[in-house]
Amino acid sequence: MSNTTKKLALVVQSGTIDKLYCAFILASTAVAMNWEAHLYFTFWGLNMLMKGAMEKAGLPAEYKHLEPEMKKNLERMKYPTPYQMLKNLKASGLSKVYACTPTMEMFGAEKENLIPEVDKLVGAATFLNIAAEADVQLFI
Repeated sequence: MSNTTKKLALVVQSGTIDKLYCAFILASTAVAMNWEAHLYFTFWGLNMLMKGAMEKAGLPAEYKHLEPEMKKNLERMKYPTPYQMLKNLKASGLSKVYACTPTMEMFGAEKENLIPEVDKLVGAATFLNIAAEADVQLFI
C-alpha cells in the first residue's frame, strides 16, 4: 500500500446487515477509486468477524419486518452478500481488516474463531494512528 494513495478508515461498530452493507459499499467504492480501505471492527461489528456470523446478519429489531423483502430484492439484484463483498475487498489488495483486541477480550473471542480475512488484531491506539493518516474517517 502506497503512501500517495488516498485512504479510507472505517470503524465498523454495528453488526446489522444494513450497517455491514453500508461499510462494505463505502469500502468497495474507495477500492474502486484506487484508495486503501482500512476497516476496524469493534463491539457488535467485531461479532461479524466470527466464522459463520456474517451469513446470519439481519436487520435491527425495529426494521426486522422489512428483512425478507430486503433480502429478496438483494437476491433479485444479484447483489453479493456482505461476506462476499468482504472477500472481494480483500482480493483487491487495497483493504485491511482489523479486529479490536479490547472487544475481543470483553466478548471472550479467540483469534482462531475469526474469519481468515482479518489481517491484524489491534487496539484503539493502533487504529487511531492508521485513521490519523487517512483522508476520510467514518464511523458505522
